[in-house]
Amino acid sequence: MIRPTLTAEGTAVRLPIRDQITAPLLDALAVAYADDPATLGARLRAHAATVVRLDHAVCSDDTPDHVRAMRAAEADGTRDALLDELPVNHQMDPLLLPDEAVSLATRMTRLAAHIRNTAKEPRP
Repeated sequence: MIRPTLTAEGTAVRLPIRDQITAPLLDALAVAYADDPATLGARLRAHAATVVRLDHAVCSDDTPDHVRAMRAAEADGTRDALLDELPVNHQMDPLLLPDEAVSLATRMTRLAAHIRNTAKEPRP
């Protein structure tokens, strides 16, 4: 269960997902690389190239929207190819049961209201 908290300075709500999502994903990626470094290395290089092309398209003022969309689709494709190397549980978005979702939303709202009510100056 994700348990939101306030940041140390008390100016934002923090969702501590690193230990639940990011760490296991990196662990699975490392194991997949150890099992087949050539295949995973090639997929990582391909994904890096599509991400760089997407970044350039997004940052360039003269890139047409359809090119940006194509670059985003390419990056999605290479990302999906990488995810295919990982166990199924790392390929899906986290799912919350209705009671868990309501509980998470309630906690986040309570913390955000606390920040808003104790702020010395209005936030943008």
